[in-house]
Amino acid sequence: MGWEERLLGVLDDLEQQAEGLALAARDVDVAELGRAEYAEVDLAARLHASVGRVVQLDLPGWGRREVVLERAGRGCAVVREARPGAQAAVLNLDHLRGASGLDPGARPEELRRVTARLGLASALRHLAEEVERVTVVRTDGERRTGALARLGADFVEVVGEAGHVEVLPLAVVVAVSPA
Repeated sequence: MGWEERLLGVLDDLEQQAEGLALAARDVDVAELGRAEYAEVDLAARLHASVGRVVQLDLPGWGRREVVLERAGRGCAVVREARPGAQAAVLNLDHLRGASGLDPGARPEELRRVTARLGLASALRHLAEEVERVTVVRTDGERRTGALARLGADFVEVVGEAGHVEVLPLAVVVAVSPA
């Protein structure tokens, strides 16, 4: 083998090494881009992608439960326990301590239903129109049973026994379900 063939062999080898380094650098760039894009994904996007799935949600006062995620809104969700005959509940996701079983994907805001923009107060207004008595679970685990009355910007009135009205800040409401 002459010097020209050896030189061409060395150059071919260097070219292959350079191509390998370029591919490795591209893989790093793609991975970094993926991490940067994923950093823009919020919890709401993960929850919206999980509508219809059985998931586990953990909230204070309510506990960790396996539920079917029926709807997700702005800071709230409608769920039904994953057992026959279970009633739906409206959850305040501001108190969510953890979730598992979520779809690995995400649904960006522009692909969500218009109703996904509605928040906890809207869901509770609808519940107040449809259900006579509810149970409200607070962050400390205390429960209040009664009728949902008026909803303010950041509170709900619960009318209990003998017409007693209790005003609950929405910030302490974890879950509301038919009584």
